[in-house]
Amino acid sequence: MKEVRYSSNIILLSLITFIFVLLLYPGLASAQKQQLEVTNDDCVKCHAAPPADLEAAGGMHRGVGCTGCHIGHPPAVKKPIPQCSQCHMGKAHYELSGCLNCHKNPHTPLNISFGNNITDACVTCHTLQIAQLRDNKSKHSVQNCSSCHSVHRQAPKCTQCHQPHSAEMTVTDCKKCHKAHMPKVVTYADDVPSKDCSACHKRAFDLLSSGETKHKAFACAFCHQEKHKTVPNCQDCHGSLHPAGIMAKFPKCGDCHSIAHDLNNWPVTKEAPKEAPKKKT
Repeated sequence: MKEVRYSSNIILLSLITFIFVLLLYPGLASAQKQQLEVTNDDCVKCHAAPPADLEAAGGMHRGVGCTGCHIGHPPAVKKPIPQCSQCHMGKAHYELSGCLNCHKNPHTPLNISFGNNITDACVTCHTLQIAQLRDNKSKHSVQNCSSCHSVHRQAPKCTQCHQPHSAEMTVTDCKKCHKAHMPKVVTYADDVPSKDCSACHKRAFDLLSSGETKHKAFACAFCHQEKHKTVPNCQDCHGSLHPAGIMAKFPKCGDCHSIAHDLNNWPVTKEAPKEAPKKKT
């Protein structure tokens, strides 16, 4: 009888202990959690380089903090390094794989470097540039983006590949007329100096400069406005000065006035010598 009562007491005591532990466990777990929680200030004690990188060139990542990305630390968390897609989503660029191929260090995300033959990744952001290249065919169209842009956000100098039209021209002068992604579509402002045009159109410039007509006072861009190879109509400035009969007989102004760069200056040509009359035989 005593043995039965003793066994009952042991069972009752064990049950009470188990219940007590269950009631106490949440408090212990909470205390343990509080003890294991770390802050950004704790991280820097061991990981000095990443916070320094963030401060120097962290971009938007600078405001996130260590614990904003790294949700734990080993051994409590086996994989503390997050996937980029955890935050970056909703754009075509974020659907690309291999983020670290260009963004080598996530703590300096905008310090981007890449190898040769890179285009697909670039065009997910730079849609205007690729549209210009594809819609306006040139030798630039067949190049990879990284062939010219070896560093992100760095535009090369035109003279890195191209010879300037004249020794006096600088990179700034190139951009007055040529856009890098559509270089053959030459456009310019009305204040482009005529000397820039003369690098290619030397004969026209020399004739105009040495002439004595009113055309001499005008810049090339005054007549050839906005777009390269634009040839204006004489009537745009001069109107219709001659009777309809003359215009019908000579529809081109140049038939009488020569070329616009050298008006009314016809070259003197020597007449061919007349053949002597043949002797009668």
